Amino acid sequence: MKKAERNAVIALPIVILVGLGVALAGSQGGASVSGIPIFALSVGLIFLIQWLAFILAYLLQTEKFFDLTGSITYISVTVMAVLLSPVVDDRSILLLALVVIWATRLGTFLFLRIQKAGKDARFDDIKPSFIRFLNTWTLQGLWVTFTLAAALAAITTTTRKELGWFALIGLLVWVFGFAIEVMADAQKSRFRADPENKGKFIHTGLWARSRHPNYFGEIVLWIGVAIIALPTLRGWQWVTLISPVFVALLLTRISGVPMLEKRADEKWGGQEDYEAYKERTSVLIPRPPTSTFKE
Repeated sequence: MKKAERNAVIALPIVILVGLGVALAGSQGGASVSGIPIFALSVGLIFLIQWLAFILAYLLQTEKFFDLTGSITYISVTVMAVLLSPVVDDRSILLLALVVIWATRLGTFLFLRIQKAGKDARFDDIKPSFIRFLNTWTLQGLWVTFTLAAALAAITTTTRKELGWFALIGLLVWVFGFAIEVMADAQKSRFRADPENKGKFIHTGLWARSRHPNYFGEIVLWIGVAIIALPTLRGWQWVTLISPVFVALLLTRISGVPMLEKRADEKWGGQEDYEAYKERTSVLIPRPPTSTFKE
């Protein structure tokens, strides 16, 4: 067995156990249906959707609906949690709306992008391996679980509070982050669509202030969701506030920024204009370009 496959075999049960831990923590103080906590039921559905999609993806040897499955999972699980909750208040409706808007926009954007590109090169070495490909889908289940945890806890909790300043502040933070993400994605799409920019890197618009403004927006909007959920959390439910922390760590330390930075360095590293761009531009948080900026 190759090292990559051996690592995947070891990682798979760990990922499932971590997901189970989040399910138990988020279920405390939450409503149940037929004796099963709705939060735990939601986490179970998250992983089930990934595994069912994996079977089809492995048989077809395709990753084209990987991101779309993630978005559909966000929407379907949040809708289910709201429908099963015995009490549906304004906070639940607000969180549902924000999740649906975000997931629909991002899922559509990513699906259309991969349809146009034809494939996602990240999966080339993973798809042929049953265990590695399965682990990738399972990790997406954990990603959805962590990211959605605070919202699910607030939707399924038995502790209800009227919307107040936390909800307003959280909504404003979410809108700000969502706007940044949408604008950054749109600017990059227009840049890539221009034949004159073939083989070039984007360094205009928001991308002149941050090398990854879309990821910045993503992190900020989930902070907004956590702020909205905050007043209703009790006991072990506080664990679900890992949601925006997980998003930040995932995008800045694991699968987001590091992978794209490595790919960009391989493509443009050593070019004077690219090295100057890296020197003057923040990695994540948008700020005015400066020739003296140091990472």
